Amino acid sequence: MLRFVLLMLCATAAHAHAERAAAGGFVTGILHPLLGVDHLLAMVAVGIWGATLGAPLIWALPVAFPLLMVVGGVLGIAAVALPHVEVGIAMSVLLLGLAILADWRAPIVIALALVALFGILHGHAHGTELPASASPAAYSAGFVLTTGLLHLCGIALGMLHSTRAGPMVLRTCGGVIALAGASILLGLA
Repeated sequence: MLRFVLLMLCATAAHAHAERAAAGGFVTGILHPLLGVDHLLAMVAVGIWGATLGAPLIWALPVAFPLLMVVGGVLGIAAVALPHVEVGIAMSVLLLGLAILADWRAPIVIALALVALFGILHGHAHGTELPASASPAAYSAGFVLTTGLLHLCGIALGMLHSTRAGPMVLRTCGGVIALAGASILLGLA
């Protein structure tokens, strides 16, 4: 656990570039969210937070994020500039971690709006980092698939909420995620 915390504190922004687009971009798209710790943590955190909030957000957040991520991805592929994307991504990690740490019971509309904004920002980063040799559709399908799987991992972790030690474990996870987000944010300064 200590090693994990130390690694998270040393996290940097996602720049999961691939020189070649494996399998037309699909494999590269699958790997992209896994190679950037900020993307990985935010996507797992969406699942954890949704699970702790319960129905309907246990499924609504992990559905909203990739849907809006596709919108952001299209904007990134089309070279539509969004201001401060990397800062927004770092803030998504920090804020999602804090929401889990605080066991914040956000209203449905606010939780959905935050996750939608975060999805657009993460998708934009994925889209702008599309390798030149990749098929945009294959690459997008890959990063959406991985995002869904990371959300499911987060939901599985979030289900610990109903166990005796679960709330403390999840708050600890939230704290580690928030610290990583702060570290990423400081690294951008």
